Amino acid sequence: MENKSLNIFNSRLVLASPETATDADYAAILGVIGHDLKEGLTVFRDREFSLDMGSRAVKRIADVLRLRISQFLQDAGPMAHPVRPHSYIKMDNFYTVTVYEKDAEVVRMYQTLLGKKGFQKGMDLYFERHDGQAVTCDDFYAAIRDANNANLANFKLWYSQAGTPVLTVSTSYDAVARTFRLKCPQEIPPTPGQPTKEPMLIPLALGLVSPKGKDLVVTSVHDGESLKFLKDEHGYGVTTVVLRVEKVEQEFVFADILERPVPSLLKKFNAPVRLMKGRKLILSLVSSVQQGKELVMNKHFVNGLRSILCDSSLDKEFVAMALTLPTEADVMDLMEVADLDAVHTARRFAELFDALKNNCSNEAYVFNHENMARRALKNVSLGYLASLNELEATGLALNEYNTATNMTEHIAALAAIAQTSGDLRTETLSKFYEQWQKDSLVTNKWLALQAMSDIPGNVKNVEALMDHLAFDIKNPNKVYYLVGGFCASAVNFHAKDGSGYNFLGDIVLKLDELNPQVACMSTWELPHYSVLSSICCSN
Repeated sequence: MENKSLNIFNSRLVLASPETATDADYAAILGVIGHDLKEGLTVFRDREFSLDMGSRAVKRIADVLRLRISQFLQDAGPMAHPVRPHSYIKMDNFYTVTVYEKDAEVVRMYQTLLGKKGFQKGMDLYFERHDGQAVTCDDFYAAIRDANNANLANFKLWYSQAGTPVLTVSTSYDAVARTFRLKCPQEIPPTPGQPTKEPMLIPLALGLVSPKGKDLVVTSVHDGESLKFLKDEHGYGVTTVVLRVEKVEQEFVFADILERPVPSLLKKFNAPVRLMKGRKLILSLVSSVQQGKELVMNKHFVNGLRSILCDSSLDKEFVAMALTLPTEADVMDLMEVADLDAVHTARRFAELFDALKNNCSNEAYVFNHENMARRALKNVSLGYLASLNELEATGLALNEYNTATNMTEHIAALAAIAQTSGDLRTETLSKFYEQWQKDSLVTNKWLALQAMSDIPGNVKNVEALMDHLAFDIKNPNKVYYLVGGFCASAVNFHAKDGSGYNFLGDIVLKLDELNPQVACMSTWELPHYSVLSSICCSN
């Protein structure tokens, strides 16, 4: 719980205006202020606050993406540790994505297992028992369990075991018996200091969907030991059931299923686990690149994108997110041995589809969900068009830059231009700096856009920016924007010649003498050990 005295905030997380701040800046400020007001239930509470303030679906997807990109990597690397570390050297050791982000997901799982009413009962007992006391995770666990008389065996392992559980799902359907079977073995990979793991209690929210896309009503499920009848508050069956996966091998059987369904698994990403079912399309494209085959886009994927893009009933911010492909880092994380060049080629090929440009507006900037969603969809479309690197597409990006009426649209257009090479890029970046050189919050964005560019050999440009007036190595924000931005470009940071690693190594050594904590945070991209090993071996 934050104290009630004066807090000191990073300027970029309290200062904003439509002229200098983007939609993402406004959302970050909302989240940070909400975090410090509502941190009593870890990050879970401030996440719920942000969900209530905008699109719940979009915010949840964004939170999960952050978890998958940052925390899953930490779980899979040499720095893996439990949500509740067994020991620490300095208090700073607790400021990790595992302690903050994964812990919030552990709290969310209580709510998933017990329902909102059960979770509220647990919270009421927790405050009744412990208001004003210094308490532990064990006290919180006991209050939630006791208030609901719940069987939470193996759940406390979430606090003591490191690593991300893996669920490998397989299904079968018996048309004669009208039963649907789902096998769901779990595996928790070994982590430093924990070579063997015990099976954990993992809630798995599931729905069954008919071939026509309708939610099927489920009335019972057998978990291998007992038959459980499912009813909602009105006495009918349910369309979402929470399965308790708590053994190494487990099978669930659903009766009275009239046609083979498609399972909707891990709904709302209700547990921080890897589900070995999806993302096969992008990996198949990577495999084709590696084998020198011609890339052919899956027609179902294209039709799906077209359907989403043309569905006016959908939230535009959700559409923008649904059209966004997984990053190179996300795809590499799914590969045992990452091939950065193949991943990048496959991902760029998948970006070649038509976009739209009917979400422009000359109205004054307003930070609300409707306008933010419109800008998000327009800017995603612009990014895809600019990635074609064709004259017409680049001209479109320049026109968007020149006609932008707020920083969100300025930055989106400039980001698209920064991904190209040539005089237009140089001239536009120079023009932007001349206009905003006296505003450090804006010039920080300018640094980041250039650093994040995937243009070949961009490390040289970033090294030159280290000597620019806009950069100061003693200013943590500027380090995060420039160095962190460069590390976010998988193409250049993980360059096969090792230049990206050499650059980061030199910077970290300098930072360690000035600010060890900033030096440490600058190495967060290093857990891509599958890429590291392949590049280091080749050099």
